[in-house]
Amino acid sequence: MSENPPTEESGTAVALRSAVREIEAHVAGEGWDSPPRLYALADTAELLAAAPALAEQMGLDPEAGGLTSVEQELDPAGDFEQLLVQLDWPPTVVGAVAVVERLVMARPDAGEQLDAETAAADPDAQEVRLVVGVLRPAPDDDVQSWCALRLRAHDEAAQVIEGADVVPGLVRLLGETFADAPA
Repeated sequence: MSENPPTEESGTAVALRSAVREIEAHVAGEGWDSPPRLYALADTAELLAAAPALAEQMGLDPEAGGLTSVEQELDPAGDFEQLLVQLDWPPTVVGAVAVVERLVMARPDAGEQLDAETAAADPDAQEVRLVVGVLRPAPDDDVQSWCALRLRAHDEAAQVIEGADVVPGLVRLLGETFADAPA
């Protein structure tokens, strides 16, 4: 169920896809009904150069490269989308991954007029976990993204849907957290 990735990929695009997959598998192992989560992504080589002791503490291979995810502490009662709008990443953060669970309505007439209780009772509603990662864009470049979507009704690793723009709204929102930050 995976989309075909672009034929020519940069190392950072491959690293982003790997980070999203690792986070998705980690969160899936903890089960459902979790609050939103947010991870900062750091270049592993730069992170270890700045703090060599982290390699042993975090079990990182200094030669492996790639991206290291660092979970951010969030207020569980806070509005996740509002947090993203206000977020400002430091220059050492090269990307970010957001994890949210949502209820998706299959009916075209569902609309926004349904309250959460009514939506949850709808037999056509599907619970999904969205894992969306983006990289800090270079000036005048588009945001690179990778998404993983898991349906609760099909809670198997083989059933995870992946692609660069599976969740365009969350890709845009997470990408905007880097909009005014220097690369």
